[in-house]
Amino acid sequence: MKNLVKNTAITLCLFTLASGFARADVNDEVIKLQHRWAEVNYQLQEKAQLSAFETLVSDTEKVVSTYPNSAAGWIWSGIIKSTYAGAKGGLGALSLAKASKADLEHALKIEPEALDGSAYTSLGTLYFNVPGWPIGFGNDKKAEELLLKALAINPKGIDSNYFFGDYLIQEKRYKDAKTYLLKAKNAPPRPNRPLADAGRQKEIAKALAIVNKKLSR
Repeated sequence: MKNLVKNTAITLCLFTLASGFARADVNDEVIKLQHRWAEVNYQLQEKAQLSAFETLVSDTEKVVSTYPNSAAGWIWSGIIKSTYAGAKGGLGALSLAKASKADLEHALKIEPEALDGSAYTSLGTLYFNVPGWPIGFGNDKKAEELLLKALAINPKGIDSNYFFGDYLIQEKRYKDAKTYLLKAKNAPPRPNRPLADAGRQKEIAKALAIVNKKLSR
């Protein structure tokens, strides 16, 4: 009996260590995706950017294939595909948007609050940027519902506040938009993501300029 207990304890210990190493590996891969996405999204343009996004999509597919139970991996797969869709534009982007939607919904099934609710933020953004029926799945009401869920999880986040503010601009709710954009502007910097934060702050500044112009009329 003592040997059985001892062997069971050793097995559990080894399993815990293996799980810890797996989490560390997927975290490293997700960080690589984050950094490369920021470079491609904010530092490249036109053909170079599209080509780099295509490669990055392939990279994400390898990550989710290797770590299928990682919500973070699926979230970044969705983010990269949706950003690529935005850069590509046209009807060819719709298939990427649909693939992004599927990835983000899969992430929500695994862990809804992963990466501070980023799946809700990204999925909500898709819903208000993609055309509605019969062309696409766009739905403003659904977009607001998802974006508010993201804010409930991460009320001080730069992305959760920026994207809700951006949504409110499109809804012509400029006063409310300014409130959330200012929260995004004053959000604490994210560790190890200076390039992404710098790029987002430029987008926030542009959005605030639009809002201030609308409110001054």
